[in-house]
Amino acid sequence: MTTLPERPNTALLVIDVQNGVVADAHDRDGVIANINTVLGKARAEGVPVVWVQHSDEGLPQGSEAWQYVPELLREDTEPLVHKRYGDSFEDTDLEAVLAERGVGRLVVTGAQTDACIRSTLHGAFVRGYDATLVGDAHTTEDLTAYGAPPPEQVIAHTNLYWSFHSAPGRQAGTVQAAEVNFGPIG
Repeated sequence: MTTLPERPNTALLVIDVQNGVVADAHDRDGVIANINTVLGKARAEGVPVVWVQHSDEGLPQGSEAWQYVPELLREDTEPLVHKRYGDSFEDTDLEAVLAERGVGRLVVTGAQTDACIRSTLHGAFVRGYDATLVGDAHTTEDLTAYGAPPPEQVIAHTNLYWSFHSAPGRQAGTVQAAEVNFGPIG
């Protein structure tokens, strides 16, 4: 039900599953396995897959930490969007990549839950996209030393609040990897 009616397609976003981002992430291996499950389903159904890769001072482009984890393999035909901000739309070509493919709905996976995942979900929503979060295919590191809740609580809370998120003409939701449906919401 996106507010982008000329865009009936869905795309899978794989955000920042990079060595340095998920090295100490909660349930790293399980989350990557779930992303691979959703990735396989998207490819089998001919759904566009868009990869997003972050860089900054602590994650320099070209470094080992900046590289995607070896368990996830991007196909040459799948676009790669480079970003420097939390929201994958900010100062990137993500919007153009999605428009070119007629995408009005996003299925979101990746890291980190409390940063780039939340920022991108909200960025998509305010731009008119429907946005579905794959609840067992995103993760974050333990930031309790800085006052954050434990990672499993950050993930659970994000899944909860995104499942109830709404706005006129747009839909949000949270599903598990095994239940991902790339068709329209509702």
